[in-house]
Amino acid sequence: MDFSILQYQFMQNAILAGLCGGITCSIVGVFVVTMHLSFIGVCIAHAAFAGALLGVWLGFNPLVGALLFSLVSAGIIGPMADRGELNPDTSIGIVFSLMLGLAFLFMGMIPGSRTEALNLFWGSILTVSRGNLIFLALVTAIIAGLAVAFYKEIQAVICHRQVALAVGIPATLIFYGILFSTGVTITASLRSIGGLLIYSLILNPAAAAYQLTYSLKRMLLIASVFGIISCWTGLATSYFLDLPSGASIVITSSIIFGLATAFSPKRKLKRWQQAQLTG
Repeated sequence: MDFSILQYQFMQNAILAGLCGGITCSIVGVFVVTMHLSFIGVCIAHAAFAGALLGVWLGFNPLVGALLFSLVSAGIIGPMADRGELNPDTSIGIVFSLMLGLAFLFMGMIPGSRTEALNLFWGSILTVSRGNLIFLALVTAIIAGLAVAFYKEIQAVICHRQVALAVGIPATLIFYGILFSTGVTITASLRSIGGLLIYSLILNPAAAAYQLTYSLKRMLLIASVFGIISCWTGLATSYFLDLPSGASIVITSSIIFGLATAFSPKRKLKRWQQAQLTG
């Protein structure tokens, strides 16, 4: 196996992008999984993709469009999840379908070659630029810093949002903060993972970690390790087997989730409890 490729700038950028993306997506993913916000995250991911395609179509930076659309969608579906007259899943589903429709509309309106649009669709961690990497590293530092600084408040909101609100914790602000953090994380990772697949990297490592521990701190640590392993293993697979990088990363994260579920102590405990009840 030839490791001389590591001397090249593009591979170094890809490795660092995998490190930052794995950590950031996993941290946000733990909050999304524990607060049962999975469908909201999917909606924000597709909004970011639609905004990026708008940027490609109109000729401005796709990441600006992705950030704008993801933050706007978070600002829309937040109140829907909190106060909507419809079932929250119904309201979010409507926004999701709108964003999906806009994504394909913008894709169809792009003139000429759609190479850049397809790269955003599937992701290409091997083509991450230095500017993209700096943005991703900055987002990683901010997300990790906020998670550490407000860990107790976030933990309280995850455990019981209404109780947290009653004791003076700004639960609504933290809830919206998680939504906006999800949007920013998706935007930062869009080029490396791809709009179609990015949410899988947010969900899978966090869901795998959730199978292995009850501790939120350990869950954040384990999820981050799983996220990094997913990115680096997917990157290596993509390079040596000439496969799409985003798909390789997501498939790796899915395999990790399957293994974590198979060996989950929670699963074994549940079986034991069921056996005790039936016995």
